[in-house]
Amino acid sequence: MTLAVAAAVPPESTQQAVGYPSLFLLVLVGALVPVVPTGALVSSAGAVAFHQTAPFALVSVFAVAAFAAFLGDIALYWLGRRGLGSGSGSRWLTAIRSRAPEERLAQARDRLDGHEVTVLVLSRLVPAGRVPVMLACLLARMPLRRFARGNMPACLAWAVTYQLIGILGGSLFRDPWEGVAAAVVLTLAISVAPAAWRRYRRDSDA
Repeated sequence: MTLAVAAAVPPESTQQAVGYPSLFLLVLVGALVPVVPTGALVSSAGAVAFHQTAPFALVSVFAVAAFAAFLGDIALYWLGRRGLGSGSGSRWLTAIRSRAPEERLAQARDRLDGHEVTVLVLSRLVPAGRVPVMLACLLARMPLRRFARGNMPACLAWAVTYQLIGILGGSLFRDPWEGVAAAVVLTLAISVAPAAWRRYRRDSDA
């Protein structure tokens, strides 16, 4: 009886039972530790969901990714606010600040004036743009509630953008694993393109 029930469970149910919690945890950790490729994770999940027959699979990936990113950003910002006024937290804040070049931090400060939501959305979409903007918000003493209001649409835009990349990758191939590979390649190409362009501009100006 047990074997019959187990055999009757479709593979997609198992994938979703494991996949959604895993996606949530990985995106949450990636928001707290800005070295985890969360964009590639969401694109991969989007490519897999594209091939699933379960209803609302794509909507579920979007909701899980956006919610995890939002919680991670809020937790990181809260830790940063604590770091501004504590010894142990200040060391943590210094370590995070080392990931944000002074030039990009200054640009973020200038752009925040009067364009908070737009800047937060773009910071989520531009590779390596989230930390400088978050630090600029911290140094400007932006309240947590105000940051959360601006960060919500940023996380929604980020989740839908990378999921669309995954859908594009998934639509190119019949097998899900090929779609995942295509989505990861597309995401990585988008991630390295701005840095490659800046390096090219510097070499051209030299």
